[in-house]
Amino acid sequence: MKSLWNSFKIAFSMFSKIPMPQAEWTKENMKYMFCFFPFIGTAIGALTLVVSWAAGYLGLNVLFLSVILTVVPVLVTGGIHVDGLLDTADALSSWQQRKRRLEILKDSHAGAFAVITACVYFLCWLGAWSEICFDVRLTMIMALGFMVSRCFSGIGVLTLPKAKEEGTVAEFSRKSENVAVRNTLVVYLVLLCGLMIWIYPVIGGAAFLTACLVFFYYRYMAMKYFGGTTGDLSGWFLCLCEVGMALVIAVVSAFPV
Repeated sequence: MKSLWNSFKIAFSMFSKIPMPQAEWTKENMKYMFCFFPFIGTAIGALTLVVSWAAGYLGLNVLFLSVILTVVPVLVTGGIHVDGLLDTADALSSWQQRKRRLEILKDSHAGAFAVITACVYFLCWLGAWSEICFDVRLTMIMALGFMVSRCFSGIGVLTLPKAKEEGTVAEFSRKSENVAVRNTLVVYLVLLCGLMIWIYPVIGGAAFLTACLVFFYYRYMAMKYFGGTTGDLSGWFLCLCEVGMALVIAVVSAFPV
C-alpha cells in the first residue's frame, strides 16, 4: 500500500500543480505511477463539471464560461503537456532530419510554429466549449475524456519504443511495472468507453473513437519522424487527443442523434 500511495503522490507531483506530500523518486515508489496518471484527468474533469454547474447557477454567459473551461486544464497541470505540444510543433515544422528534430524538442525557445499552434489550439478549445459547456451530458463525456487521453498517453509511454535512451519517458518506463500498469490502463479505458457510451451512445462512442484514431496517428508520427516517443511527443498527443474529442463532441452534437 505504501508503494501505491507513493506512486500516487509522484504522479500528481510530476503531472499536476496540485500540492502533494513529498515522496522519494525511487524505482519502488514509481513502478505504479502511471496507474494514477489518469486520475489527474479525473481532477480536471471534476473541476470542469463544478465550474459548469456554478456558471449555470450564476448565469454566466457562454463566452466567459468557455474561456474559464479552456484554461482549467492548464491551471491544474501547469501547462506541462502544452509545452510538449508546442515543442513538437516546432520540431515537425522544421522538416529537418530525425537527429535535428530531437534537438529542437529540447530547445527552450518557442518558434513561430509553436506560437501559431498555441493560438489555433486554444481557439479550437474555445469554440468547442462554446457548443458543449451548458449541456450536462456533453460536459460529462468531455470530463471523462481527460482520463481517456491520459490512459492512452500512459500506454504510449509503456509500449512505444523510446526515441532517446536518456529521456524522461525512458526513465519512467524503466521504473514502471509495465505489464501490470498497461493492463490497468486498458481496464480503465474499457470502463471509460462504457461510461461515455452509456451517457450519450452516439456522441460518447464518437469521442472515444476519436481518441483511438489520434493515438494510432501519434504512434505513426512518433515512429516515422522521431524513431519513438519522448515526453514532448506524449504531451503533443495528449493535447491533440483532448481537443480532438472536444471538437468531435461539439460537431456531432449539432446533428440530431
